Amino acid sequence: MRILDEKRDNSVDRATLLLTRSEAQELLDSLRSLLADGQGQHAHVPSEDYQKEITIAIYEPGHANEFNQRCQKLIRDDA
Repeated sequence: MRILDEKRDNSVDRATLLLTRSEAQELLDSLRSLLADGQGQHAHVPSEDYQKEITIAIYEPGHANEFNQRCQKLIRDDA
């Protein structure tokens, strides 16, 4: 698991997500779609008011080349 704080450009070790039921459903649907697709795609899960967003992606260690440079570093070094 890798978590990136995009605003501060650093790795996060612990995060708490507080979701409404509809946001949780959107996250679940997005995860199901990513798992079914198997293409290393990503998905954006917005808050109900579209002021916040979670970006999710599935990666395989050692196969990060389809991600941007910052995400490759995060996957490789967790930094």
